[in-house]
Amino acid sequence: MGILNEDAVLIKEGENPGDNTVITVNCPDKTGLGCDLCRVLLLFGLSIARGDVSTDGKWCYLVFWVVGKPTTSWELLKNRLLEVCPLCTPAVSKIFYFRPEFQQPKPPKVFLLKFWCTFDRKGLLHDVTKVLCELELTVKRVKVSTAPDGRVMDLLFVTDTRELLHTKKRQDETKSHLNAMLGDNMISFEIELAGHEVIANPQGSTFLSPAITDDMFGLEFSGTHMGGALNSNHVSITVDNHLSPSHTLIHILCRDHKGLTYDIMRTLKDYNIQISYGRFCANDKGNFEVDLFIMQADGKKIVDPEKQNVLCSRLRMELIRPLRVQVMSRGPDTELLVANPVELAGKGRPLVFYDITHAITSLKIRIFSVEIARHRIHDREWEVYRVLLDEGDVSLVARSTIKEGVVKKLMGWGY
Repeated sequence: MGILNEDAVLIKEGENPGDNTVITVNCPDKTGLGCDLCRVLLLFGLSIARGDVSTDGKWCYLVFWVVGKPTTSWELLKNRLLEVCPLCTPAVSKIFYFRPEFQQPKPPKVFLLKFWCTFDRKGLLHDVTKVLCELELTVKRVKVSTAPDGRVMDLLFVTDTRELLHTKKRQDETKSHLNAMLGDNMISFEIELAGHEVIANPQGSTFLSPAITDDMFGLEFSGTHMGGALNSNHVSITVDNHLSPSHTLIHILCRDHKGLTYDIMRTLKDYNIQISYGRFCANDKGNFEVDLFIMQADGKKIVDPEKQNVLCSRLRMELIRPLRVQVMSRGPDTELLVANPVELAGKGRPLVFYDITHAITSLKIRIFSVEIARHRIHDREWEVYRVLLDEGDVSLVARSTIKEGVVKKLMGWGY
């Protein structure tokens, strides 16, 4: 049977304030492991200052120097990192090796959280989202509506990282945490297993008009940044097939942003590219430099110029526009749209909804309703957040300010 070695992940916290925490991962290898690990680090709100990656294709060794937070639960982080590490099994020779048949996780159950509040207030949805994040409940879809009398109904479809939401104890814990935050504002609260129509139709029922898709996805690479004028020259990607006899070297230099390492790793994972050696680090000027020795799934270098161009173009696009952000009219109302690409494995970018609600709250704007759904656009699956903003509050804030605020929060640029 598969064995999970707890020493596969070691975490050494910084001794002095400002020191990086060092996370070491030593386990069997698999294509996309770096992506899965970086996604967990992003989920915990950690930024990677630098990292080293080394593998022989069977066993890997990764070291991340991360910037932590006072509230980081390092023991919980270790458990979540261990969960994405491949299991191994002892052979007669006492050598551990990867057993892929053990890596078939079942899709998580989706639950509906439904509760009424006596009144709406600025930041209410963000506070709810923060509590759910702390409970390790992942929001898959959400519908928030404000009744004419001011009462608010929240419908949140969530999955439980701990896979315990079917138990009374876990449901009581969820209700207790939300009640502690909402207080007397909470009227009623219910948790139930989501209906079959939700599980069978994760794309939801929302329709994206051609005007929206053309505006946000008309050009997969437009040469402009989400937050303003920033052309492709700000991302430098070079390919070298001469330095190594068996690997292609990819060198990347670009502006740093939240989740940058994850954006690179998920792109390579989607293309089934294997990383044999890698080193990446951020500098004091806000830039990030990456060197990766890679090869194709067949163990060969990438020598085809067309394949090189396709990979570099996708990497450049993901680094310049890792998310799509737009503020536009929806009839007489104002709507914020945010879209992020979904991995081929089906996982979306973590904490996007949290960052959206945080940014909107900071702008002192109330959220009237929210819809989250997945859509297939230009042969890619996207997770699209449609946030209808309170018209009274929006009239006091320019649309460009709203977009800038959301972009800065999503990208981690000092907002």
